[in-house]
Amino acid sequence: MYMRPHRLSTCLRQALYGGAVLLLFAALPAMADGAGQDTNNNAATKKSAAGQQAPDASQAKQLGNITVTAQSRTQQMEQVPIPLQILTAKQIETQAATDLSKISLFVPGLVVDGSQPTQPNYSLRGISTSDFGIGTESAVGVYIDGVYAARSGGALLAFNDIDRIEVLKGPQGTLFGRNAAGGAISIVTNEPTDKFEGKALVRVGNEGTHYESALINIPLTKDMALRVSVLDNQSNGWIRDQANGQRYGKNDDWGSRMVYRWNITPDTRVLWSWDHERLDQPPRPAIGLVPLSSDTNERPPFPPNPATYLNPLTAPLYNDAIQAREWRHFDGSTLIIDHNFPWGTLTSTTAWRHFNTFNDEDNDGTDHVVSYLDTANIEHNNSYYQEFKLSGYNDLMDWVSGVSFYSEQARQTSQVNTNTSSLDTLAQNVDGLGLPLTEITQGLQAFGLPYNLLGDSWREQIENAGKFKAYAAFGDVIWHVSDKLDLTTGLRYTEDKKAFTWYTPLRQATAFDQTIAQLVSSGIYAFLPPQAQQALTAFGNNIVFPNAVGQWVPTHHSWHDFSPRAVLSYKFTPNTMAYVSATKGYKAGGYNSLQVGSLYAPEKVWNYEAGLKTVVPEYNLLFNASAYYYRYSNLQSSVLNPNYSGSGVPFYMVQTSDQHAHGIDLEAQWQPTANLRLNVTSEYIDATYVHGTSTSGVVLDGQPTGEPLFSMTAGFDYTWHGVYGGDLEWNMQYAYRGHTRCNSDSTFQGSCFATTAFKIGTSQQRTDARLDWHTPDQRWGVGVYVNNMFNKRYVLGIGNDSTNDFGTPYATITPPRTFGVEMRARF
Repeated sequence: MYMRPHRLSTCLRQALYGGAVLLLFAALPAMADGAGQDTNNNAATKKSAAGQQAPDASQAKQLGNITVTAQSRTQQMEQVPIPLQILTAKQIETQAATDLSKISLFVPGLVVDGSQPTQPNYSLRGISTSDFGIGTESAVGVYIDGVYAARSGGALLAFNDIDRIEVLKGPQGTLFGRNAAGGAISIVTNEPTDKFEGKALVRVGNEGTHYESALINIPLTKDMALRVSVLDNQSNGWIRDQANGQRYGKNDDWGSRMVYRWNITPDTRVLWSWDHERLDQPPRPAIGLVPLSSDTNERPPFPPNPATYLNPLTAPLYNDAIQAREWRHFDGSTLIIDHNFPWGTLTSTTAWRHFNTFNDEDNDGTDHVVSYLDTANIEHNNSYYQEFKLSGYNDLMDWVSGVSFYSEQARQTSQVNTNTSSLDTLAQNVDGLGLPLTEITQGLQAFGLPYNLLGDSWREQIENAGKFKAYAAFGDVIWHVSDKLDLTTGLRYTEDKKAFTWYTPLRQATAFDQTIAQLVSSGIYAFLPPQAQQALTAFGNNIVFPNAVGQWVPTHHSWHDFSPRAVLSYKFTPNTMAYVSATKGYKAGGYNSLQVGSLYAPEKVWNYEAGLKTVVPEYNLLFNASAYYYRYSNLQSSVLNPNYSGSGVPFYMVQTSDQHAHGIDLEAQWQPTANLRLNVTSEYIDATYVHGTSTSGVVLDGQPTGEPLFSMTAGFDYTWHGVYGGDLEWNMQYAYRGHTRCNSDSTFQGSCFATTAFKIGTSQQRTDARLDWHTPDQRWGVGVYVNNMFNKRYVLGIGNDSTNDFGTPYATITPPRTFGVEMRARF
């Protein structure tokens, strides 16, 4: 279905486009006018015609003066020939973001769906795996202090004492390894310092929000220091269930972090950290789209009529999942030991991660017993990582090399919970068998027999276990061909070994089985009509997961890959660099947790890029641009299959396809005065299928993958000095993400849809603002913030997993505006 883009208002579009043009080109006339000026005068003391002081040239250098480790080396951001965007600790605090999903819209090209924090989805430049099963892994790697965040259940943690976040776009296989085929997100935390300091923050907002964080840094001796931080994030939720009063959209997250540093010798350092998080909150709300009466025994009309769908932004919420809850317990420890030699540095990184997660959510959007459906995802995970890295530099080259080992043990249970009344609905809607259990129950009761086969709980599940190991050796060298020309060559060898098991137990229906046993023992069963006996026999088996019941199905595979990269960079001036690169990314093959015996080939991508990075110190202007093309093979994505295994019950499957895309990244920062800073970042992506077939058999070759063509963010920061003895800072940031580019499968997958009540796939906008006062030394501060200032709400997608069986589609929506007051103290 073709969807018209949701257009910005004329005034807003003109303001944004005009601002972008002004930001990028305003300095050009000034450059021309100043070409013949006397350069011996001090530019900092010159006055403009308006009487303003001219910008300090050193300020522009600070725009790109952010130390990053994107290439496993410590470099300035503008020296790295990789397209990357940095989120600083100040940006995170300014926008009151508690995890990456709360701020990802302000990184064009990045999408982080955190509506289920134990099952997040990452997409970068249109590349997304969108599957939470332990048999597959994300194509976008998340790394915390250089350590891979194993599995999606531990990939979206609350921010705790963050220094910066580096978002590296494009495949990072050589530098970061496996599972960074679409890009890498490197989260860097703060280390202990030699200065005693502490900080406390309290944030109070609407919907009962209260957020507290505190940290203390203690120098124990001249060679030792300890840094401890804690956070607590709570809220009452933004939507209420109309039947039972339960509130959804709540926050209940607590975390702590401890880091210990010991400088054993002037050349040897030990850094040990411990992280803990406890999350326990309601699951994602599912808004039902079909209007129903208050009679909970009313069966929804089948098939549902989209013309009668409710608007999920205003529809009441009815979720009746019995175990409705999402929780996670996470612990992690990292030990880093580094030693400096005269010729370089040896670093050992040892890490252990462990988490348990549980997520049970409603999947029918009603409180009717005859259409009850909920699903639960339960995971247990342990992982171990060891890396040894050597690095050094000389006049000829800057090099890094190393070896690593990764081991993971994961268990997952995928549950489907329903009841016998709902299975009767399924038999009628899908198999055309009428209502067998209802008819048998009514027949028995007509003879005065006290037997009831309806309303009994029914559970089916698939249990998976995985043991995964990965070995790697890598090397990367920046060759200094001349003072201006560098050639970077790198190569990583990876070997993956995976052992995976499926087990499908017999369905659990204790009350139903007891009733059948009573019918048999009493002799009544023998007098039932043959059709009734056949129906009851069918209900003695699995209906949702009918394959390989009671069998252990093991498998094991291994894959290996060479991931090279080559980058040629040239410095036209000390502040202007251009580069071209060719890089390869790789993701190991895997399995579909819900499809017994499935196997998926490894993913591979080649990316070709050309870019420019420049700082114009005289005009406080930073500008970065890059153009790229990638070709992706065997991309794994989670899609809804309309008829899984012949059971008539739709389930999410892993589909593979080949895709390619070309695009452009632009970033500009301009500080025209000491008090004002402007920023614009944008991304254009044209992503289409090379080869792909939907689960319904539709050929998708040449069609768009769904990724919007354009996304951008723009904003400013202005500071007034001397306001009540401090600084008053006003910050505003605007984000825009274009409409979904629909294809022939988008409507069924729920990513594109249009009715008279609402649309899915429209463009999205968000504006965040903050007014903040703080003392010049940052010891005290208070701020007022608002996120999603204009309360823009969107329908994110339709869940069709219950549409074709129970006739109960549901929708997920974005939360409303949030605002609050923040108080800070530092000592």
